[in-house]
Amino acid sequence: MINFFDEAKNIQQDLIFIRRELHKNPEIDRDLKFTAGLVEEYLKKYGIDYKRFDNCGIIAEIGEGENVVALRADMDALEIEDLKDVPYKSLKPGLMHACGHDAHTAIQIGAAIILKKYEKRLGGRVRFIFQPAEETDGGAKDMIEFGALNEVKAIYALHIDETLDVGTIGVKKGIVAAASNPFKMIVEGKGSHGAYPHDGVDSILIAAKIIDNLQSIISREIAATESAIITVGKICGGTAANAVARKVEIEGIIRTLGDNLRSFTLKRVEEIAKATANMYRGNVTISFIESYPSFSNDDWLYKKFIKEFSQQGNIKVIELEKPGMGVEDFAYYTKIVPGLYYKLGCRNELKGIVNPAHGSYFDIDEECLWIGTALQCINAYSFLNSHK
Repeated sequence: MINFFDEAKNIQQDLIFIRRELHKNPEIDRDLKFTAGLVEEYLKKYGIDYKRFDNCGIIAEIGEGENVVALRADMDALEIEDLKDVPYKSLKPGLMHACGHDAHTAIQIGAAIILKKYEKRLGGRVRFIFQPAEETDGGAKDMIEFGALNEVKAIYALHIDETLDVGTIGVKKGIVAAASNPFKMIVEGKGSHGAYPHDGVDSILIAAKIIDNLQSIISREIAATESAIITVGKICGGTAANAVARKVEIEGIIRTLGDNLRSFTLKRVEEIAKATANMYRGNVTISFIESYPSFSNDDWLYKKFIKEFSQQGNIKVIELEKPGMGVEDFAYYTKIVPGLYYKLGCRNELKGIVNPAHGSYFDIDEECLWIGTALQCINAYSFLNSHK
């Protein structure tokens, strides 16, 4: 059996270099020219076949045969200021790898390097999906259109987690992450002088009632054992303090676990908003954005993962009890093929690496790089060689 942990340790300095170069040069959405260029440089160096697309996404592949497993890494950064005092601090004001995608990309390159070395011992092909735009509008959909999942039997992805100590991995059975639906409501009434409100229809009053009534969906229509969130994050309306407002705009987001709960919640939001507006003689129009769906880990892959890594002395496996209410566009892949998504610990209190993701002081213990690389190698190798 190949010792992938030793193999990954042997390239740790390369992994650190790649991660730091990416951290210093963050890019967002699909404008990932430096990032994609660095990935290409390593793929060429190790003789790995690949194709780069206009969105800066890359699909690479090694091995041969009909059995195909995919590994996915997201590459984009965030519009956040890097305030850390480190040698690899972002060189781009207002942009930062604050969610660990620089580490994901480095780990993916590392896995490609190692698995290429053992290409002849694989029971099939490994496809490496380097994906843009996870933080924006779902670069996974681009990659699927480009054929990333053609012939693929299963797909794996990891995500850095600053709440787990380095050397620990967390995996969830069943539902992993929420679906999201941003929404916008336009409430319309009738403007009038503030001294004579009976001559108008107060859109601000209607908006307030809608916001209040929406929360009854969470507290009274959804079981306590299920999870949904309705957040109103923006409200704009009115033009003068002494006038009844004609129009108010409300913006928010709905997060739900599972397709049935998503459908139910969207239906009730629309019904309650319209009924409330009608009650107070106004009107409301609602638009929902169909953002990332909820997704689940495949049961067979989950059991295989637990069995595989519970026996490894290099790491500690934690079975996560609760899904997250955050979203992840890995969901689009799992709608097509079985998938396994897990968390890779990067926290180290002794080194002061404790700050939350999506924050200006986020960092990782780089020891997680070789660990993540080894894990992804094992996932791919084990899957292929158990499906010959």
